[in-house]
Amino acid sequence: MFMRNILAATVAAVALVSAAQADVSVMIPADPGGGWDGTGRQAMAAMAAAGIYTEGVNFTNTGGAGGTIGLAAFQNAQTAKPDSLAVFGAITVGSIILNDSPLDLSDFTPIARLTAEYDVLAVDAGSDIETLAQFVEALKADPGANPVGGGSAGGVDQIALALLAQEAGVPVPDLNYIPQASGAETVTAIVNGTLKAGISGISEFQQFAEQGRIRILGVTAAERHPALPDVPTFAEEGFNVEIANWRGFLGSPDMPADNAAEWVARFDQLNDSAEWQQVLETQGWGQYYLSGPAFGDFVADETDRIGEILREAGLAD
Repeated sequence: MFMRNILAATVAAVALVSAAQADVSVMIPADPGGGWDGTGRQAMAAMAAAGIYTEGVNFTNTGGAGGTIGLAAFQNAQTAKPDSLAVFGAITVGSIILNDSPLDLSDFTPIARLTAEYDVLAVDAGSDIETLAQFVEALKADPGANPVGGGSAGGVDQIALALLAQEAGVPVPDLNYIPQASGAETVTAIVNGTLKAGISGISEFQQFAEQGRIRILGVTAAERHPALPDVPTFAEEGFNVEIANWRGFLGSPDMPADNAAEWVARFDQLNDSAEWQQVLETQGWGQYYLSGPAFGDFVADETDRIGEILREAGLAD
């Protein structure tokens, strides 16, 4: 009996130690490489370097359908798990709507919004159009004759253009939006005249503007961006448009409240750390922090806003 009690106590102690040292699981709903993969891996690496969370991290990459395939797998396998996180972002919101996915982001636990990259609209460097207001006038005159290229259908680029059209009184369904495979492809089409303009993230277009191939007319940030101090915001040009391709972390559905609070606190510390500031600078990401329930409210508002835009554009029912 004595030996049996010792054995039971040993097993229990090992179980407690194992639970305390359990690795965190991070779902990245995209293939390796790219923004979501970088966000997940860089954030957890910086957290370890800062001494905030130094246990192991198990990453899983499951790409497809704008993140909805990976998130569905995450929900099915990780519900109620205490140390299970998933990367997602603005693209996910539109993809759920466009793919008629049964996923509901409110089912997940909001942890933290970390980064944002704002969009810019650009024309050929030799174009007669020199301001965003002039481009909008051309768009008003004949939307179909002014094709605009950008990222995938329903993504942040198309949504930014739709918001600009709404502000200008241009019917969103009349826009001639042509998805492109990359920012470089968009620039090529602008320069050869296939597109009248392109819209993409700052990091996609900045180098081509510096090379003199394109002219950036405006940025979708609330204030002028440090990387483009001479480029006005859309609001400065008279169009109240602010949108960013944001990225962040969700916790598992029904994550225990204590664990959720612990992860929010860890990301709060990460956001203030020198290690994370270095990552932001190195990667060229904008700091766009919001955590916990406030982040959940933001996601709910984004879901409503993006859904309305996509429906008006005729992309969703």
